[in-house]
Amino acid sequence: MKILLFGKTGQLGWELERTLAPLGEVHALGPDQLDLTRLDVLATWIRDLKPQVVVNASAYTAVDKAESEVDLARAINVDAPRVMAEEARALNAALIHYSTDYVFDGEKNSAYTEQDATNPLNEYGQTKLDGEGAIAQVGGAHVILRTSWVYSLRGEGFVTKVLKWARSQETLRIVSDQVGSPTWARMLAEVTSAMLARSSSSPHDYFIERSGMYHLGGSGSVSRFDFTQAILRLDPKPEEQIVKRLEPARTADFPTPALRPLKTVLDCSKFERIFGLSMPLWEDALRLAMGE
Repeated sequence: MKILLFGKTGQLGWELERTLAPLGEVHALGPDQLDLTRLDVLATWIRDLKPQVVVNASAYTAVDKAESEVDLARAINVDAPRVMAEEARALNAALIHYSTDYVFDGEKNSAYTEQDATNPLNEYGQTKLDGEGAIAQVGGAHVILRTSWVYSLRGEGFVTKVLKWARSQETLRIVSDQVGSPTWARMLAEVTSAMLARSSSSPHDYFIERSGMYHLGGSGSVSRFDFTQAILRLDPKPEEQIVKRLEPARTADFPTPALRPLKTVLDCSKFERIFGLSMPLWEDALRLAMGE
């Protein structure tokens, strides 16, 4: 299987480059190799390489900056995925693309399904939603995976920020009214790879029958506050912590340029039913991540 991976330097892309390797020939690109706003160059890469599968783990993810950099966010989150979908369809290749729980407004009290109405609260969520629409409009063999609260022990994510704060501050104020499904990037990459492995020698035929939108995030749900408690409890080097007090706060206490949805738990039963794969409980995954 020949795979073209975009976004290899991100939290998810870094893991995907490694988990996809056993499936065949992986060509991984990051911003140093390709500027995704250069749509002509992007199209040429895909045409020249002729992959069987295109995996797009790239995205403009600076939620607050997206409010003032709408054009750049749209170029990366909408225009680039549209070109990927067009070129993949022309090659009879499959496209795997990742989206976000931020396409929802967080007003629902139960888990979101793929059929629920979307209503992004910020430009980042809107561009990701429009990217979903662009891919669906092109058609072809495509799978869009909406995920949430992705973290890793690499880079600047929520988990690494909490560990850093715990080593520099005695009191941490963490929002308790945001509830979601934490997703370890490595587990997301492994489940993606397992899904692709099932497509055998004909990814296009396998995914054309299963094309569409799927939710795929960590199992279960937790507030940011309780997630932080778990991170501190599972810290592999607790002796380095100086934090003494953890205080709950409200999202409204921390004004930001972009509004955040409060409750975005994802119902992943459709993915589990169609592909026969599932994600572990968020706390089990966190325990594994912390022990790596």
